[in-house]
Amino acid sequence: MRADRLVTLILLLQTRGKLTAQTLAEELGVSRRTILRDVEALSLSGIPIYGEGGQGGGIALDEQYHTTLTGLNTLEVQSLFVTNTATVLHEVGLGASAERLLLKLLAALPSTHHSTAAHIRQRLLIDPTWWWHEPQAPAFWDELQRGVYEDWLVEATYEHYDGELVERVLAPYSLVNKSGLWYLVAEREGALRTYRVARFHQVRLLKQTFTRRPDFDLSSYWQAHLQDFVDSFSAFQCILRIHPERMAFVSWLLPGRWEQLEPANAEGWLTLRLSLDSPLMAKMLIFGLGSSVEVLASADLAKAVLVDAQRLIHHLR
Repeated sequence: MRADRLVTLILLLQTRGKLTAQTLAEELGVSRRTILRDVEALSLSGIPIYGEGGQGGGIALDEQYHTTLTGLNTLEVQSLFVTNTATVLHEVGLGASAERLLLKLLAALPSTHHSTAAHIRQRLLIDPTWWWHEPQAPAFWDELQRGVYEDWLVEATYEHYDGELVERVLAPYSLVNKSGLWYLVAEREGALRTYRVARFHQVRLLKQTFTRRPDFDLSSYWQAHLQDFVDSFSAFQCILRIHPERMAFVSWLLPGRWEQLEPANAEGWLTLRLSLDSPLMAKMLIFGLGSSVEVLASADLAKAVLVDAQRLIHHLR
């Protein structure tokens, strides 16, 4: 709808400053000619919008102009009040501010939208944290946040997946929370890397700042490297045959990390290829499934399970 497009055009200019007609056309999915007609319509309606030609030109709003919340539609109001990130925001010290922001937004909304906000808050909740979530922040959490916010180098002790402890000097760029787990994006030896915060044993601020890469964008980095990050924790593959009664458990435990290779056999058992973090995780899964699983590949995994089973029997005697 044109009304929504005009509101979006104003918001783009207000948040990003001067933009070319071509850039606005690409953002809004219309032609450059349509953008020019929209700009003319906004100007005739009293919006202080203007265009400049030549090198460095573009379309802009008067710096003193600000929109209000009166242009929000019902779905936009619902999206403002549906997501619950209170736990995550409290961990970075922004919980109280977020609560005050929602109150201010509600106060700024036209009265006709108040019932919409109350309606959606009682009917839809999105909780981004995992079921088992450690509510207590690590002892060095304040230092880590300060390093990220103020661009201070940090000296950290980090535990690899195999238990090896290493000392690292890091340039901490950003903190990312995914499913209730915190990750640190940091630069080391000229490369950006991702670290799980729970694996840091110590973090100490150094009296030295660093310069961020001018082209770094957190959202772009995370999206570009997300699949590589997932693959790095799913590097071990095995093939198992699983009893149908245990498939619900496997699906719950490993969503998106298994693939059915062939139709179920006469007894209903399913042959799956699973992508796991390591052989250790595979063995833990197999022992958990017990007699409801058969190891088809690899032979090394089957042998390792047999050796561990014999050791377990010995310890239980």
